[in-house]
Amino acid sequence: MMDETIRAEIAGRLKALVHSVAPDAEFVAKYGGTIIQSALGQPKSQFCGVFEYKNHVSLEFTNGAQLDDPKKILEGSGKHRRHLKFVSMADIDDKESKDFLRQAYRLQNSLT
Repeated sequence: MMDETIRAEIAGRLKALVHSVAPDAEFVAKYGGTIIQSALGQPKSQFCGVFEYKNHVSLEFTNGAQLDDPKKILEGSGKHRRHLKFVSMADIDDKESKDFLRQAYRLQNSLT
């Protein structure tokens, strides 16, 4: 089981990264985590979410299947969603989180 403090640090860093990419985004506590919407009060503008689990922290992308992922870093095989799992702070940079967040934010803004 992952230490709760490490999970909280990773989740906090991911939320700060989201804020750096999407400064006007709205953070909403939902589904046991935090979903992030690009437009205030607009649930359909959700583009990602941060969720803490027992053994990792997950950054989930609403339309992740549409993101450019030539290195096959994203996980998941559903019709729409994809995610990244983090077990250390280093994973945040190693898994190109900021690039995927930028893509997800741009994609969502083009859809709404």
